[in-house]
Amino acid sequence: MLPIVFFALIVTWCLTKGNCISYDELKDLKIEFGINLYRHASEAENRTNLVISPASVAISLELLQFGAQGNTFMELQNALGYNIHDPSVQDMLHEVYEGRADSVQGVVAQLACSLFVHTGVQLSPHFAARAMHWANSSLQQADFTDPNRTAAQIQGWITGNLAGQPMSPSPSLSLADGDVHSVPSDGAASPLSRVAVVSTMYFKSTWLKKFSFLDTQILPFTTAEGSTLKVPTMHHTAEVNYGQFQTTTQDAFSVAELPYLGEKLSMFIVLPSHKRTPLSQIESHLSAKTIALWSSGLKRMKMDIFLPRFSIQSLFDLKTVFSALGIRDAFDPITANFKGISEQAGLYISEAIHKAKIEVTEDGTKASGATAMVLLKRSRTPIFKADRPFTFFLRQANTGRCTCCFSSRIIHK
Repeated sequence: MLPIVFFALIVTWCLTKGNCISYDELKDLKIEFGINLYRHASEAENRTNLVISPASVAISLELLQFGAQGNTFMELQNALGYNIHDPSVQDMLHEVYEGRADSVQGVVAQLACSLFVHTGVQLSPHFAARAMHWANSSLQQADFTDPNRTAAQIQGWITGNLAGQPMSPSPSLSLADGDVHSVPSDGAASPLSRVAVVSTMYFKSTWLKKFSFLDTQILPFTTAEGSTLKVPTMHHTAEVNYGQFQTTTQDAFSVAELPYLGEKLSMFIVLPSHKRTPLSQIESHLSAKTIALWSSGLKRMKMDIFLPRFSIQSLFDLKTVFSALGIRDAFDPITANFKGISEQAGLYISEAIHKAKIEVTEDGTKASGATAMVLLKRSRTPIFKADRPFTFFLRQANTGRCTCCFSSRIIHK
């Protein structure tokens, strides 16, 4: 496996904390949320492969805000940085979600969220109306006293959404996703009412200039531990935006920007210049400001691009990540306050489950067949070769307007 980190930055969200803040502050706030979420997820998952979608996670937190009260609400608001009850926030987010539903040429980005509520819980009509019309959200009943049935129901919903074919969850569904882990079910025998919040994100892209399958080679990739792997590596020669930079600690790195079909979105790849430089030293400098500085310093030039072909998907429990973000009351049966969801006492979040998937191939679709071995002629064209750990994210190429939709890492153990 390849050590890769992925931040996908696609659209701008308008966020407020009661008072209107500037456009730049709003944009920076969303980027910082995505970076913080990724860092906490990486710590929670230690050195395992992962992909997480900050955009999808944010929808989950927004949905919970609609039903939270007291300190439970404050913790959710502080984690995101905005109040979902603010009409201006709702208006902007609705506009963003509606825009995301319109497929961009060559790109599929589908996010979804669902609350699985324990059978017998009487929902607030106001909350139910909000939840059913918030982005691609839904409410489902689940019997938390039957953990196996609930796990199958949730996994069925996840599989359906990541397959691009949303379906109503059913306990009788057979899972096609062989790598889906068992859904945690601790506390399922508790007499208190429970809610599981589940979110998914699926992303698939098509390059402006496709990589040729004939130019894909099995080439060495140096892992974070220093070992060498042989991996399918795509290649082509193209004009891209490129720049070389240094961190404040003098760690050199380069940046290349690869456009997708339609040139509305592009992949922004950050690669340490030396194999001995740990990716973490570059990651530690990630922020909304540094990303803007790197972006503004790119210049157009023709380059030989080498990029590993990969597909990443991950499913994990968000409770540890949420706790690190300051969301704790929501998971405590005693302190949780979700009276906005239901007036019944004892409603709390028992599970927070997230799965995301991204594919990067020669033409943006799943590839099959053998990989050809091709010898490339030497040339004087500059080379950008991602043969070691690197970071990348997506952005709107023409405007720079963005927010985190994905963060991911692949670690070879």
